[in-house]
Amino acid sequence: MLPVQTLRRQLIPHRSVTLTATSLLRRLTYPNHNVVLRDAYLRMTHTAPSFVKIVEVGPRDGLQNEKKVVETAVKVELINRLAETGLSVVEATSFVSPKWVPQMADNSQVMAQIKRLPGVTYPVLTPNLKGFESALAAGATEVAIFGAASEAFSRRNINCSIDESLERFRSVMEAAQAHDIAVRGYVSCVLGCPYEGDVRPEAVARVAKRLLDMGCYEISLGDTIGVGTPESMAAMLEEVLKYIPARQLAVHCHDTYGRALVNIEAALKYDIRVVDSSVAGLGGCPYAEGATGNVATEDVVHRLNALGYSTGVNLEQLIGVGEYISQYLARPNASHVSPSVNSKL
Repeated sequence: MLPVQTLRRQLIPHRSVTLTATSLLRRLTYPNHNVVLRDAYLRMTHTAPSFVKIVEVGPRDGLQNEKKVVETAVKVELINRLAETGLSVVEATSFVSPKWVPQMADNSQVMAQIKRLPGVTYPVLTPNLKGFESALAAGATEVAIFGAASEAFSRRNINCSIDESLERFRSVMEAAQAHDIAVRGYVSCVLGCPYEGDVRPEAVARVAKRLLDMGCYEISLGDTIGVGTPESMAAMLEEVLKYIPARQLAVHCHDTYGRALVNIEAALKYDIRVVDSSVAGLGGCPYAEGATGNVATEDVVHRLNALGYSTGVNLEQLIGVGEYISQYLARPNASHVSPSVNSKL
């Protein structure tokens, strides 16, 4: 755990500042400092073993695979409601070509219309420099880039090799650093690939380390098709942790076989304290056949509460958000806990 008075370069490699808890609170409303200040403040006010940061990916990763085009106003309402639950990170949209992901074609409109709450970050996915420039023009203060631990998945997903994909992101990283924009990195297929099968932990560590070295402040390790087990999660993390400290790692689990929660619990044992999830279990991957939704944020918060962790998220309010978007999409809420909790409210 970092000293409470000091924010080291370990959080964001290109920035080094010294802040007190009081100054953090005072400056949390400055958009370009949101991510670094938020994480520092959480470390000051929550002991590392007990606090888990939830990264809500529903509005982007959750909706991108929906066949029904979601109205911009609904996306904006979803993001606003999620932020009001106490979530400190709500991934808002993706600046990709609408040819590939038509659901995200209204990205600039979404960013223009959301109500940005102090202390909440609204990252967006930017696959290339053009996407980054569009995101910057739309007011994004944090972006995300992505690589894959599987060569076959990389070629199927973004039509290039792993090394080529990482090289493409170099210009994004340089532009982000020039504009003081924080960058988060995603690694797909860390526990299995729909085309290659098992993925070696060494391959995951290699890609994750390269993203960190490029300047990503946090690396999210994704079980894209949900084939992971607590054992494979442990083996993968043991290798990655040789190169990256736990405080700069997150896990992103899909619930294809109902193992997302136990895999998250396995990660907690390795001091991982950042978890990606999607309200109502929305999502999948348009390039990964058989990948059902992300683990539901409601289920994650409920389980973390039971284990004695704090998240800062109002579960009752979150359940209401899940019901809202599920009703709009006219589909069952994939959260396992929402119906049972609702019956007791």
